[in-house]
Amino acid sequence: MKRTLLFCFAIVALTAMLFSSCKKSMEFSSPDGQLTLVPSVSHDGSLSISISHRNGASFEVSSLKLLTDDSARVTLTSVSDVVAVKDDYMMAAGKRLHCSNSANERIFSFVDSKGCTQQVVVRVYNDGIAYRYVLPQGGVVNGETSLFKMNGSVKRWLQSYEQSYEGFFKPYAEGQNSIMEKTSPRDTNTDSLGVHFGFPALFEFNDKSFVLLSEADVHHHNSAASLWSNGDLSYRVAAQENAGVVESGWMSPWRVAIVGSLADVVESTLVTDVCESNKIGDFSWVKPGVASWIYWAYNHGSNDFQIIKQYVDMARDLHLPYVLIDAEWDEMSNGGNIDDAINYAAEKGVRPILWYNSTTAWIKEWGAPGPFYRLNKTEDREKEFSWLEEKGVAGVKVDFFDADKLSTMDYCIDILESAAKHHLTVNFHGATLPRGWQRTYPNLVSTEAVYGAEWYNNGPVLTSRAAAHNATLPFTRGVVGSMDYTPCTFTDSQYPHVTTDAHELALTVLFESAVLHLADRPSAYLSQPDEIKNFLTELPTAWDETRLLSGYPGESVVMARRHGSVWYVAGINGLDDSQGVATSISGLSNVGGQVSLFQDGDGGWNISNLTEMPQSLTLKPRGGFVAVIK
Repeated sequence: MKRTLLFCFAIVALTAMLFSSCKKSMEFSSPDGQLTLVPSVSHDGSLSISISHRNGASFEVSSLKLLTDDSARVTLTSVSDVVAVKDDYMMAAGKRLHCSNSANERIFSFVDSKGCTQQVVVRVYNDGIAYRYVLPQGGVVNGETSLFKMNGSVKRWLQSYEQSYEGFFKPYAEGQNSIMEKTSPRDTNTDSLGVHFGFPALFEFNDKSFVLLSEADVHHHNSAASLWSNGDLSYRVAAQENAGVVESGWMSPWRVAIVGSLADVVESTLVTDVCESNKIGDFSWVKPGVASWIYWAYNHGSNDFQIIKQYVDMARDLHLPYVLIDAEWDEMSNGGNIDDAINYAAEKGVRPILWYNSTTAWIKEWGAPGPFYRLNKTEDREKEFSWLEEKGVAGVKVDFFDADKLSTMDYCIDILESAAKHHLTVNFHGATLPRGWQRTYPNLVSTEAVYGAEWYNNGPVLTSRAAAHNATLPFTRGVVGSMDYTPCTFTDSQYPHVTTDAHELALTVLFESAVLHLADRPSAYLSQPDEIKNFLTELPTAWDETRLLSGYPGESVVMARRHGSVWYVAGINGLDDSQGVATSISGLSNVGGQVSLFQDGDGGWNISNLTEMPQSLTLKPRGGFVAVIK
């Protein structure tokens, strides 16, 4: 007993000496010196870090501690030297194909009264910070106490948590901490712990300073987390389901804060930078492209062979590589079945993508569409994916997942790994937010996790809010990964839209998705002027470079994306009134001199060919534009 007490006193004394004599030496900064981290130890032994950026952002990550089987108090035992971390990798798609980043890293090691070690790994990049927990010898994970505390944040864009991440990013002014309205019909607004928000979350400190919070690199036996408001601009990080007993080497996901200007946030690849490297090997078979899609126009699945043929023909006529055969294909009739549909697509030079119900959240007994139970078990999944590979199917769209549970994360990873073995791409719908898996598994071509165009089928809410919502997404959801919004609807579904045609066309550039699904009916596209049809035919869905030119959440956005030597510039107006937007491309490199400009005209398109890009444009209410510069 005396030895134990002496050991504890020695550790406490050592810790006190460490902080009294070396506190300044624990401070470290980003490689460019713009972002500074100042660590300290709280009363319970947990780690707190103050973060400040030279542009004015100031926030704190406090109470960094895992809740284990004995973690009421932990004691700091060591702080590593600063280690440089560099990464350079290729993506199949995304904001840019070639990504690189560098950081400075420290590891803070703690011990509890049972002698169990837990570590907090902290990195500071030029465009943000990231931290994760590690249990080198394993142990028990019953939660964590992490808090993000924002100092003087003026405005926030937050989405109340819903398991499919389908809601609006509502703006909150200073002093507002509660949900004022539901942001989707399925919101879970509050419970006894406070207001529940999902990632990502955007905070504004001044007109030059923003922070976006998110998460990355979820592994097996690792639940995704979300945010609970604690009031006073502090947000507690909490996993939906804790890992429990874990083996040695267990790591939490990275918690990520992208810091800088709006352009820094939008252009950042930090979410994939911190993730595990490619695990599937050669991914040259992953071919980004555009797909025709049946569901939106008919508010129904793909059980009619004759209608499927129309969408295959549309893909053929527009030279699109893919057609998505959606739900209920296992019940297909009216002159053909799924084999006939696959064969018909092959004859037309179009590769099909097939939809599946994950059979974990919305199931047959509750009125969900099928097919069911084909992917849940390893042996069934291998059989199904072998059949798809043999038939020449390009990929799968898997829908309706059961929230952010441990089993759901494991299931998603199992699907990605199995699909890769059979050269199948994957699109997750009704699923968790992208958390960097597109780097680790390049066959993940898109994820929904967005209040997208399909909501024109489900209720009248999107009609009046779509323009502002669309102008918010590039600063929030669009930052963290491919987003299957299913854009570019020129006609109406069950509920009308009031965005203009040019606004809708611009979404195909603003919303990045390795496989981009055109949602409207074939006649809506085939009746467009030749210039618009040619644009859709040539539209790339993988980009070499992405730049934000101007904008502000909910008001407007103008972005430029480069594919090879061609720049695509697109912008939208999120307001109900006309407004001018800055469209200068002076900061872009290797810009050609031929500009094809697509704008809203009076009663139709205004299409012009120019020798240089205008410095600004006036957009109609809820309007937009696209420019292709060669």
